[in-house]
Amino acid sequence: MTNPKIKVTIKLFAAYQEAYGVPELVREIPPGTSVGKVLENIITEHQELAQWREITRFGVNLQFVEPDTILQDGDEVVFIPPVSGG
Repeated sequence: MTNPKIKVTIKLFAAYQEAYGVPELVREIPPGTSVGKVLENIITEHQELAQWREITRFGVNLQFVEPDTILQDGDEVVFIPPVSGG
């Protein structure tokens, strides 16, 4: 029996995009994974992003959500770190 996975698209901005060098990632994750867990996986891959952990906001399908929001197949995830400038 295969392990079921869902696919999500992660849009990257600011420090996240700088760390990965691309504007988006497509990931397969286990069903029942929260948006906060996806962020933890991203930080594990790029430890320099840990400084943004507590102040990053989350968006799923163009709506702000809490870190415990469970992702669904096809969701578009956005991590929004604070930005400055004019």
